[in-house]
Amino acid sequence: MEQYLQAAPVASFIFIITIALSLWAFSNERLYGEFMLHPYSVARGQRVWTLVTSGFIHRDWAHLLFNMWSYFIFAPTLETLIGHWQFALLYFCSLILSDLPTVSKFKEAYNYHSLGASGAISAVLFSYILFFPMNRIGVFPIPFGIPAVLFGVLYLIYCVYASRQARGTINHDAHFFGALSGIMITVLLYNDVLLNFVEQIRASF
Repeated sequence: MEQYLQAAPVASFIFIITIALSLWAFSNERLYGEFMLHPYSVARGQRVWTLVTSGFIHRDWAHLLFNMWSYFIFAPTLETLIGHWQFALLYFCSLILSDLPTVSKFKEAYNYHSLGASGAISAVLFSYILFFPMNRIGVFPIPFGIPAVLFGVLYLIYCVYASRQARGTINHDAHFFGALSGIMITVLLYNDVLLNFVEQIRASF
């Protein structure tokens, strides 16, 4: 654990505070009310802070564990690669950008709320994919890893499909726009990342 704290202090801090606040929220309905994204209010200039705070609480144990496991796999590696302030910028900007389309889409839906770090974690994942497109990513129930770039394409297609179907309570729009935010911010920070991305894919064939 000490190794992660030293190599990736920002990712470690986000990891710890997200788990702590989520666990607190599990037994504190008032915290849920204060932290959840409420597009109706945000669209009217109220509770704007929930664009950020909603990313630090989760619906239940399954939601928290899945997000934090995904985060733990990619975030420390990405921070050691791109730098501490760069990782913080990527994470928090994507947290906000991934929710703005949701605010626009549900600005008249008073009863709609959203929460979870999925948008920002999607940004971390897709930034990682830009740097390591041919690394293998495991996908249940496939018994072998698939190239990260292929996973990314399938992920985006699924997000679009699931959003149009509007099934369940998962905010697929946040996943999709979080991924796009991660790509955009990474390219802005590292202009040569796309060239390296293409070269790695070309070299694998």
